Amino acid sequence: MTAASVGALLLCRADPETVRPVAHLLQEHMLLMPAGEGWSVLVPEGKPWRRAGYTNGGAVGGNGEAVGGNGAEPVDRVVGGWATALAVGSTWPVIALWWDGDRSGYTLASGFRRPVGYIWLADGTPAAEDEAMRTFATRLGLDPVLDVQELEALTRADPGTDADARLRGLIAVLTRAGVALPPGLAPGEPADRLRSVAGIHPETEQIEWAGWRDAVRVELDAVESGSLGPWMLGPRARAVATAQIAAGLPLTLWGARRRSGGWVTAGLLLLVQGVLGLAYNRFRSAAGSGPGS
Repeated sequence: MTAASVGALLLCRADPETVRPVAHLLQEHMLLMPAGEGWSVLVPEGKPWRRAGYTNGGAVGGNGEAVGGNGAEPVDRVVGGWATALAVGSTWPVIALWWDGDRSGYTLASGFRRPVGYIWLADGTPAAEDEAMRTFATRLGLDPVLDVQELEALTRADPGTDADARLRGLIAVLTRAGVALPPGLAPGEPADRLRSVAGIHPETEQIEWAGWRDAVRVELDAVESGSLGPWMLGPRARAVATAQIAAGLPLTLWGARRRSGGWVTAGLLLLVQGVLGLAYNRFRSAAGSGPGS
């Protein structure tokens, strides 16, 4: 795995205004822009899968831990953690598209449900269960006949189709669901190229981590503006917030044990959103203006 061969994109089924406050909590520098009607795309500015101190992208032991290698966490694990962090507790799913020179694939995260993904080797050889594609289509509400047929074709051997072409085929199916990636953001492009293309897009905005205080302020602003308000007030919101806290703590500890930055971020995001949700409900109830107070 080299810096020149690795890249990733995060497709969010929500507009940039909705994605922005949650993306701030990832604590990563990213570029955010529209990607079709009702869709946004996040382009990582850095390469966290290259950072020293992570586990690695080499061999995997019997307990699922990565061992030996170059001190980098695999790109699929990093962006899978990001997708989970963005999607959990939200009303919209996230698709992480990734490639590393040896493999390409996707991870779909949607709420508290277990993420689903698919992998192709560099030459396009399928390396996952076919059922993943059907689950992918169901969770995104794709056409159960036409779209599923095209997705299943991506799981069959085809010597003339490499991994990048498989991902392009996946994106082609998603165009019928409204996805329209900006020109130049394509599977197989290195991270530096993706960042350069995204940086000149006229609707691009930068997502930067400015500390927990500013991140909470941004999310509260989103609540007050109405983009998240319906999901942070009332009995249902309190139940979701409690579930986020209950899931966030063990997920954070699990990620810390595996030294996985992506999953630690997902756990911390759950904790922050849960605590914020309960605090916001208490505040609004005390003010007498929150539903279900």
